[in-house]
Amino acid sequence: MFGLNDVDLKTTRFYQDVFAEGRVEGEAALLLRRLERKFRPLPESARQRIAAANAETLLAWGERVLDARSLDEVWGH
Repeated sequence: MFGLNDVDLKTTRFYQDVFAEGRVEGEAALLLRRLERKFRPLPESARQRIAAANAETLLAWGERVLDARSLDEVWGH
């Protein structure tokens, strides 16, 4: 189309940014579902914290929620 093949396209900054943004949104959605199921009702402050987090932090919280007994344990406090 623009003279780019799949490999070239995947190395562009635009592709990488879009992919990273999708990853963050997916991690956040999964974490919200897990937290809502375990710690219902979820305070707005938790939603804000999740919205502001990066993908690596969301992944760590997502793993902690499996064993956590409180939101503080999920956040690492």
